[in-house]
Formats: sequence, C-alpha cells, structure tokens
Amino acid sequence: MNAQNNHGLWSRGMLAVVAAQFLSAMADNALLFGALALLRLDRYPLWTEPLLQEFFVGAYILLAPFAGPFADAFPKGRVMLVSNGLKLAGALGMWMGLNPFLTYGLVGLGAAAYSPAKYGILSELVPSELLVKANGLLESSTIAAILCGAIAGGALADLSVPLALGVVTACYAAAAAANLFIPKLPPVHALSQFSPNAMMRDFVAAVRSMVKTEDTRFSMIGTSLFWGTGGTMRFLLVAWVPVALGITTNRMPAYLNAMVAVGIVIGAGLASKFVTLDKADRALPAGVLIGAAVCLLAVTTHLPTAFLVMGLVGSCGGFFVVPLNALLQERGRQSVGAGHAIAVQNLAENASMLVMIGLYTLAVRAGASITGIAMLFGLALSATMGILWVHRVRGRASEPLTAV
Repeated sequence: MNAQNNHGLWSRGMLAVVAAQFLSAMADNALLFGALALLRLDRYPLWTEPLLQEFFVGAYILLAPFAGPFADAFPKGRVMLVSNGLKLAGALGMWMGLNPFLTYGLVGLGAAAYSPAKYGILSELVPSELLVKANGLLESSTIAAILCGAIAGGALADLSVPLALGVVTACYAAAAAANLFIPKLPPVHALSQFSPNAMMRDFVAAVRSMVKTEDTRFSMIGTSLFWGTGGTMRFLLVAWVPVALGITTNRMPAYLNAMVAVGIVIGAGLASKFVTLDKADRALPAGVLIGAAVCLLAVTTHLPTAFLVMGLVGSCGGFFVVPLNALLQERGRQSVGAGHAIAVQNLAENASMLVMIGLYTLAVRAGASITGIAMLFGLALSATMGILWVHRVRGRASEPLTAV
C-alpha cells in the first residue's frame, strides 16, 4: 500500500536525494571559491588556479571505469554516503592546511563516485513517466545549490578563508547525514567479480554499448557539449567582465554565473512541463540558442544586458540538458545499468571540459582578444549543436525505413 509513496516524485527517498544533492552541490561550489582564495592567500602563482580544476576533473576521468560499476553493484544511497564522506575528508584536509591540489582532487574522487549514484537512483525511485520531472527537480536543486554556494563561498572567503572551508566541511557532513534517509534499494547490476581488470572490461563494454546505441550516443554528445561549455564559460566570464564592462571586482563574474544558475532553474522547469522522453528532440533548438547567446554576450558592453544574456544562456541550457539526461538514464538503465551509463557520460563530459578549457587557455596564451574568443566560441557551439540537431532529425527520419 506504500508503493505510491515509495516511488512518487515527493517520496521520502526522493526528498532525501534532493536534500543531499543540494547540500553537497552547495559545498562543492563554495569550496571552489574557498580554494581559490586559499591559493591567493598562500601566494600561489595565478596559473595554478586552472590547475586546481584539472585535479578535480582528472579524478572524474581516472575513476570513470570504476564509478559506474560501484554505483550499480551496491545500494546507491550507501554509495552516495561513502562519496560524501570522501568529499568531507578532502574539505577537512584543506581546512587543516594539507596540499590544496591533492585535497581538492580527493573531493573530485568523491564527486566522481557520487554522480552515477545520484542520477542512477532516480530511475529506481520514480517510474519512467516521472523521470523527466525527477531530473528537473534534481537539476533545479543542483542549480539553486550552485547559486547559493557561489555567493556564500565568495562572501565567506572575503571574511575568512578558514571560516569558508569550515562551513563547507559542515555542509558535506550534513549531506552525508541526509543520505542515511534514502531507502536501501537492491543493487541492479552486480559484478561477477571485483577486480580492476574486470571493472575495466565491464566499463569498456558499457562504452561500446552506449556508443552503438543511437539515443545514448546522442544524449552523451549533447550533455558533453553543455558541460564543456559551462566549464569554459566560468573562466571566460572572469576574463571578459573587466574587458567588456570595465568592472574589476571579483564578485561580478560570480553574480553573472549566478544569473546563469537562475536561468537553468527556469529552463529545467519548462523542460519538465513541455518535454517527455519520446520528444527529447524538442530540446535541441535550445542548444543552438546557447551559442547564439554567447555571441551576443561577446558584443555586450552594458551590465543589465549582460545579466539578461546570461539568464538566456542558463534558460536555454536548462531546457536543453534535462531531457537529454533523462533519456540517457532511461536508455542506459535498460541496457548497461543507469550507474554504468552515467559513469560513461561523466567520462565524456569531463573529457569535453578538459578539451574546451584547454583550447580556451591556448587561445588566451596566443594573445587572442577575450571578445574575439567569446564570439568564436559561440559560433562554434551553435554550429556544433546545429550539426547534432540535423543528424538526429535525419537519423530519426530513417528509422522506419531501416525497420522495413
């Protein structure tokens, strides 16, 4: 008689997942600002700031073959608990004065293990017809956490770096406590043996399966473009604000990033209302508009316009990424297991992020203007999204012929 309560959008399990995700994501984003402030306080060279992100993202890539099997082989709520424990240990180590790059990498390991579990558990907690809504709820919680974490992290770091790191550590502890309220669900894809070689073979098989499958390949490419864009935009905004707007404070890039977060919440909410799994292609025009909005940002010189443009970037991004995430989870759950699918997705997304940020860094080192980089970046993004859209439409149109 409790089936509906245990598998609904507002079940105890879903509420626990959303609460844990909010606390954990808020701490992730506050920690970034705290860690950057720590590097400046300890007089690290400026070029080491992107290196901090490389340690974090590198952990995702290194753990990719093992994160999915780990998430699917154990109850996902317990996997989330262990993952938040790793984040807690990393933040505590940084607060205690240990090497900031290594401790931030430890947080990255926790985040890599956490991601397949937090998304994979959705298909176990809600029926498929509620999966897009559940994704919208989780993404809205995540973006709200990014908004709160960025603002709080910057403000606390201005007051005291140890205070900022202490608050982050407490948030990770609270997230771990929230994980205890997630129901203990049975594993969905137990491995026959637990060894690195077996997990690597299992991961490679999952990669091959997902690349061969049209829906999962499509959604992986789309979400990789989105998150690669998001990672690059954070650095681009920091450099663009003083050049285009003449504002040299550290807070303004954070405020513009926060505006993107607000937009993503709006876009995610619209996607949950107007896009279903069988109509995920409706999200693709929004992907093209992300690039167009970045081009518009490149020629913007007024602060109010910049806020409107970043809100548009976020709204298009939220509308674009939520249905694609849901499509990947459902098709991945049916084939290789949701945890495996999301681990492969994480590998693709973080590899995309490394490549895009790397290309951005090379362009800056080559002396290209920031506005020129923004314009070229927006054009390239729109073109790539447009190619993905055309390929998807053509592929769907040919399906009946193939069946015959």
